[in-house]
Amino acid sequence: MVRTVVVTAFVLGATSGASRWQSGAAPMTPLSAAWLAATGLVLLVVHRFPLTLFLLTSASAFGYYTSGLPGGPVILVPTIALFVLTRQRGPLVAGSTGVAALAAAYVVHVVLTRSFALETGAAFLVVWLTAVIGVGTAVRYQLDALAARREQADEHRHRLAEQERLRIAREVHDVVAHSLAMINVQAGVTAHVADRRPEQAKEALLNIKAASASALKDLRATLAVLRSGEDKAPAPSLAQAGELLDHARDAGLTVDVHGTPGDLPAPVDAAAYRILQESLTNVVRHADRPEHVDVRFERRPGAFTMRVRDDGRGTAQPAPGHGLRGMGERAAALGGRCTAGPVGGGFEVCVELPIEGEA
Repeated sequence: MVRTVVVTAFVLGATSGASRWQSGAAPMTPLSAAWLAATGLVLLVVHRFPLTLFLLTSASAFGYYTSGLPGGPVILVPTIALFVLTRQRGPLVAGSTGVAALAAAYVVHVVLTRSFALETGAAFLVVWLTAVIGVGTAVRYQLDALAARREQADEHRHRLAEQERLRIAREVHDVVAHSLAMINVQAGVTAHVADRRPEQAKEALLNIKAASASALKDLRATLAVLRSGEDKAPAPSLAQAGELLDHARDAGLTVDVHGTPGDLPAPVDAAAYRILQESLTNVVRHADRPEHVDVRFERRPGAFTMRVRDDGRGTAQPAPGHGLRGMGERAAALGGRCTAGPVGGGFEVCVELPIEGEA
């Protein structure tokens, strides 16, 4: 709206000034003013009908210049229309339309003058058409490139947000699932022995208290990270694996550990801890009357392997859930792999994680 008013006012003002200051120029008349105003104001809808309005304003400007009315910069109006046409429809459509408009103008010129000779203004029109289409094409490509970069940036931000959402979901799942599984087992023990063995019931209640306190601590740390936006929570590590193994023993399992993980890079250490946590949680929650769990750590040049195997009887291939999927995602994110399935009358989780920098 503002651009159209400014362009129309400029064309009217410049044409009026030319009619007064140029010697021999025709005076500005109400007809010429109305003609120029009507030509300029059609730019109000140029973005909706760029091709039609380019042809219309070109015909109007050509008619104005050949009518003997005061000369002026009315060519600015079809210039803007051609620029918009090039931006929206591309140089091929704009060039074809421009050539068609020049051909039509030449035909009218021949009919009016009965001469096939071209005047000097014809060369100007060709240069004008080429220049406007060239500038419009450059702007079109620049805007397309800018839009593509913006779309890529939005997609990248969305992908990072999705990865962060999945990471947080895995952390919360691991913390809550592990703690609630242990609490559930201890609560069952308490209900079973409350009347006959109160001392054992008391011990189970203390284990419930410890497990719930640990879960609350981990959840508060995770929520603190979300509130602050900074990853200040302590990173999980296999150095804390003793707590996980103690929870499994409190749930009635015997746990044997073979080998040591040694010093691991922080991402590998954290992923291995969470996978061990989820594996032990699955033994407590899903294994069929398990009694024993073997945890094996193995270091090889450039790789770390961890196996968690239970003796749950009649174990079948489980349906993929959040836990198994989360373990696979953690391993895959580091370039490793995680397999889980029934083996030898029990169930085994095996994770292999690469260690960069080791040969």
